[in-house]
Amino acid sequence: MRTSPLPFVRRVEQALADPVLRRNMAVGTSRQRTHRLEAMAALPGADALRNHASRIRAHTLARLDEYLEQFVAAVRARGGTVHWAATAAEAASIVTTIAVGERARLVVKSKSMVTEEIGLNAALEAAGVTAIETDLGEFVIQLAGQHPSHIVAPIMHMSKEQVGALFVERLGATPEEVVDVAAMTAFARRVLRERFLEAAVGVSGVNFGVASTGTLCLVTNEGNGRLCTSLPRVHVAVMGIERLVPTLDDLGVMLDVLARSATGQALTVYTNLVTGPRREDDADGPEALHVVLVDNGRSRVLGSELAEILYCIRCGACLGACPVYDTVGGHAYGSVYPGPVGAVATPALDGLGPWTELPHASSLCGACRDACPVRLDIPRLLLLLRRQTVEAGGSPVWLRLALRAHAALAVRPRLYRLAVRLAGRVLAVGARDGYIERLPGPLAAWTASRSFRLPARRTFLDEVARERRKVSP
Repeated sequence: MRTSPLPFVRRVEQALADPVLRRNMAVGTSRQRTHRLEAMAALPGADALRNHASRIRAHTLARLDEYLEQFVAAVRARGGTVHWAATAAEAASIVTTIAVGERARLVVKSKSMVTEEIGLNAALEAAGVTAIETDLGEFVIQLAGQHPSHIVAPIMHMSKEQVGALFVERLGATPEEVVDVAAMTAFARRVLRERFLEAAVGVSGVNFGVASTGTLCLVTNEGNGRLCTSLPRVHVAVMGIERLVPTLDDLGVMLDVLARSATGQALTVYTNLVTGPRREDDADGPEALHVVLVDNGRSRVLGSELAEILYCIRCGACLGACPVYDTVGGHAYGSVYPGPVGAVATPALDGLGPWTELPHASSLCGACRDACPVRLDIPRLLLLLRRQTVEAGGSPVWLRLALRAHAALAVRPRLYRLAVRLAGRVLAVGARDGYIERLPGPLAAWTASRSFRLPARRTFLDEVARERRKVSP
């Protein structure tokens, strides 16, 4: 799931040094927060509905094996074919094999985070199959050779001027064709329309699968989703095994909170329910439907302390609420899944080893928990991952030594007070107007972008002792 070879600190430095990125992120996340808050405020009984949505997710995952069996049976009963993929490589191989078997030279894709997770585009290209992203944001990202920086809005980090320049450079657009957003959208539509007619295979993700009926729910704000799943003769739907709800009534609850949390809409423009391939008396729709169920670590997570992260419905509300994501953007996380949910999901699914830095990309302010429509306690999960990092010896040596020293002093009050006084005097030597501009060693990372306030000359314990002397007889 790694999207950048650079270390985390370097990715963050690049983001902080990019004023255009920071301006674009500030505008985008502010808009998302405002729309989400307005939409949820207008929803009667929103808090109770969120609680209900959380219970649905908890119930489904507690009985996931049963609901998966029910879902698979329902899909097959309606003429669909189901494939199980234990790993990302296996999932990409299944889709590639289907495309090659259909002699497809071109595959059109609707927006899907799980296909990003399994590296599907690269696998198709390696097999000689061209994959075209048809969601406008994903189309731009593909042209730019980048990965999405947001779960819902993949080009939140880009301005319309940057998109226009990309269309001119890569597609030969004229100045009139990139004069504004409407013109660029019309231009992209013209470029993509022929692709839908040429493609033999359409690939989509799945927002929710309904266990009782085998229905696939696809939520989009563009018509490309319907074109990808209905025009090509074969539809391949790639779905994480956790994305189930038991019934259509449960789906209704999830849709009530999904769009409001993601984009501030009561309902997205296109909410598609796909149940099997076309029937004999249908004029439209694919001749074949393949559903690829992706595990890729999810079964392992389900039996761990981090199981709650599988409740996530990929609305992106936590990204808009997070001050870290708001500042550095999605690419700084170096993973397909950015933001608070990515800081948990990435090390949970991929293993903590390559991702020990991500759980620390948080202020633990709790804004993500407050925004989550299914009540995910992301700060708790981040703390669990931080604990695992320490237990695995993944924290820096200087930090481990410093914490041991603090622990030793904290249980020895006299030594602790002496150390505090000495530290205050040492720090005061380099202070100016009550602030320290440059800390030594590893602590220099703090003062690289902010000043460090000099500790008070008198400690809290000093003040307590002083007050006690005042009232003593």
